[in-house]
Order: sequence, then structure tokens, then C-alpha cells
Amino acid sequence: MSVERLTSRREFLKQGAAAGVAGTAFLSTDACTPSSEEGATASSGDVFRTLGRTGIRLPVVSMGTCYGITLVRAALDEGIVYLHTSSSYAERKHERLLGEATRDLPRDSFVIATSPELRYRYPKEGGRSLDLETSSDPATIVKSLEESLQRLGLEYVDMYYLASVGSREVTLHEPYLRAYERLKEDGKTRFVGIATHSNEPEVIRAAAESSFWDVVLTAYNFRQSHREQIGAAIDDAATAGLGIVAMKTQAGVYWDSNRLRKINMKAALKWVLQNENVHTTIPAFANFEEMREDMSIMKNLALTTQEKRDLHLGDELGLSGLYCQQCGSCLGQCPAGVDVPTLMRSRMYALGHQDVGKARQTLQCRNGTDMACKHCETCSVRCSLGLDVRSGALELARLLEVSDELLA
Repeated sequence: MSVERLTSRREFLKQGAAAGVAGTAFLSTDACTPSSEEGATASSGDVFRTLGRTGIRLPVVSMGTCYGITLVRAALDEGIVYLHTSSSYAERKHERLLGEATRDLPRDSFVIATSPELRYRYPKEGGRSLDLETSSDPATIVKSLEESLQRLGLEYVDMYYLASVGSREVTLHEPYLRAYERLKEDGKTRFVGIATHSNEPEVIRAAAESSFWDVVLTAYNFRQSHREQIGAAIDDAATAGLGIVAMKTQAGVYWDSNRLRKINMKAALKWVLQNENVHTTIPAFANFEEMREDMSIMKNLALTTQEKRDLHLGDELGLSGLYCQQCGSCLGQCPAGVDVPTLMRSRMYALGHQDVGKARQTLQCRNGTDMACKHCETCSVRCSLGLDVRSGALELARLLEVSDELLA
């Protein structure tokens, strides 16, 4: 399906003015207010790729989380087609926002994907942090999509993902497959997919072998220690006809916790798209500047000499960055039983994305185990990417405490 823009920027902004209250609830005013310096609308020079056997043609840059309704509408007007969300984002508010943003648009002018909230597994139960179990009730999958459709104001979504998949077992779990097959047959979703941010090569290959899943959404960036293995699995999956969407593309945003050294966002995004089997990416947009920056790569994906150098800046400066690749190699190392991957992922959200709320939500709850690092003088945990676990945990603890004081 080739999707063309059917509504002008001016019409989007008129709609934004009429529904401005919805936007201000999610993002600051300056991020939602269009600038006279906004870039031109997408042109035929932009790079499009076909999302595997779905046949959907998409620009190589799509939209991940974005909490400003005017920003969403402007992105759509500039050429963004695919909008990614989840029933878990912002306590379901993100789906409502996208429903408002797309309410007056022709249904074939945008592509939208979401996923259900299911029970996850924690290290004390074995396996990787925040991976999906096989014990969730498949009826929850069906019910969750019905609720998502109500919030989105749609009769169907284009893609429905089984999220946080970290094993072959879950990828091929028959009760989940039957639930997704039912939703597809009932016309509630056009295509079905799996989303993974741990043990990606195994999950991607299982999805390809299943002959069931249509799309894979995977973490993929230049910082991952197993990026070559992920790339090879992506190639195999694309050969099998699966559509490939990449997330976590900008690897934590900053090289340092003080946010003084920012990762070159354009270079990071271009790096992912050097693999032509990655059909689109879903970076998050916090404001118009980030939207313009990410979309600007679509006319030329070639990495410049300077951009290639920029991707090695962390090594040159001795900085490990904020990105946690959720590999699970740290599990079991901590004598206090800290869920280190979840802790480091939360730190990435709080520091890299400056989203303390999402960090808190990722932690699920703050108990003694979560912040046990405050009581240790030394740390025996060794991260595969070189993250200083104790220092990072203390930084996160301080941010959460300050947040608590401000909310009190």
C-alpha cells in the first residue's frame, strides 16, 4: 500500500488549534508550537522501503512516542506515515492522543501499530528482565486490542505486536499465536508482529521460521555488542518475507550522564538504515527540532566521514553512554538481587530521555531491592557495555527523590 499525504500543513494546524487542549496535556507549549523555520514537506526524493510481505511502502523514518498533538499532526503532514504506540504508553493516554490526531484523516493515509499489556517475567523467576512470559491469558490480548481500538477511535490497527518477547518459546507460543490469528481473521488488525529488545537474534529467527508473524520490531543500534548478530538475523527474516522495524535506534541519546556529550542522532539513525533490510525506524520526537533532524536524513542515508567518527566518540572520550542493551549478562551478579537491566533501562529513560515518569513506570515500584545500591560501598556487577551500575543507580535514585519532593 502506497500512502500519500492527503491533507496540507495548514489544515493540520487549523485542526491543532481547534483541539489544542489535547496537545498541551502531553508536552510543553514550545514543543507543540510550530515554527516558521519548519522544513519542507516530504518529497519524492525521500527514501521509501517496502515492509516485507505486508506490501506497505513507508518512508525510512517513522514516529515512535510523541506527546504533542500538534507535533503529531505536523509530522504526518511532513510525510510521516507510520505511528507507533502501545496500550502501556503514558497509562493509555498516548493511544488517545493519536486517536485525536488522526480523527479527521482518511484511514488509508496513515499506518498505526500498538500492543497489549501482558504479564512480564522478572529475574527472580529466571530469564531476562522485563521479558514476556508464556503464562498470560490469551484472552487479555483480544480484550486489550478492543480497548485500544476504542481509545484510538478506529475499527482496526495496521499492526498488532506481541511486545517484550525475549525467547523462541514465547515467539512460538501456540495460545498467543491463536489469539493473534483470531484478531487478524476478525479484521481487528491487518498484520501481526513481535517486538523484542533482548535476545533479539533468537527471537527474530524464530519469528521468521514461524511463517506466522508478518513484522518484527527490534532494538538495533550502533552501540549493541551483538549488533552484527542482530543484523544477520534481520537479513534472514527479511529474506523470509518479514517486515523489519527498528527501535532504540539512538542508543540512549547521550554519551554521559551530565548530558554534555550528545550522540550524533542523525549518524545513529543512518547507521541503522545502512542495512537495507531495515524497512523503517521509529525514533521518538520530543519537539519540532528533533522531528526535523531525524526526517532530514531521508534524502541521503550515506554516512559522512565526520558522522562515522562521531559514532566512535564514546570510545575516544572513555564514555560508556547511557544505553542498556538488556542482554541479561549482569543477572545473578548482584548479591542483593537487584534487577540490574530494569534499573539501567530506567536510568536511560530518566537521564537520556529526561523522562523521570517513564523511568518510574519501568521500575514498576520502588522497593528496597530497587535501590539497594545506595547501601553498597562496592559493586561486583560488570556490564558488557561498561556501564557503571552503582553510580548509575545512585543517579537514578537521586532523580526519583527530587521528583518525589516536587510532587509532594
